[in-house]
Amino acid sequence: MSGVTARIEIAAPPQDVWTVLLDPDRLGDWVTIHQGLGRVSDRPLRQGSILEQKLCLRRVNFKVKWRVVELDDRRLARWEGRGPARSSAFTAYHLEPSDGGTRFDYENEFRAPLGPLGAAASRALTGGLPQREANASLDRLKALLER
Repeated sequence: MSGVTARIEIAAPPQDVWTVLLDPDRLGDWVTIHQGLGRVSDRPLRQGSILEQKLCLRRVNFKVKWRVVELDDRRLARWEGRGPARSSAFTAYHLEPSDGGTRFDYENEFRAPLGPLGAAASRALTGGLPQREANASLDRLKALLER
């Protein structure tokens, strides 16, 4: 399993950040590896909602089917994802009020298929790219909300 964490301070209230984070149609505005949406079961998203997302990493397109497993309004969203070849992911968004703005903590864990062999291959292929993409995505989110 490989993991990524990132934190950013955004000069916008938690409600504004939350609104963008939980709007599937805004993913392309800030997620650098987002390529498109498939089915979205509920609008607005709620616990149990399903979202199908097309992503691209190192010029490889793949689909992930996300399920919202926990939602605490303007504070926490947790997602479980299923990708190709039995890969899986866990993502969490944590929001905290901070000096009139919002501190956003992002967490992602990815489990490659094929156990330890798949994990080693995944690390070799992606290197530090997932961390760079997470940081770039949070920078885009900040720029979007601070305009």
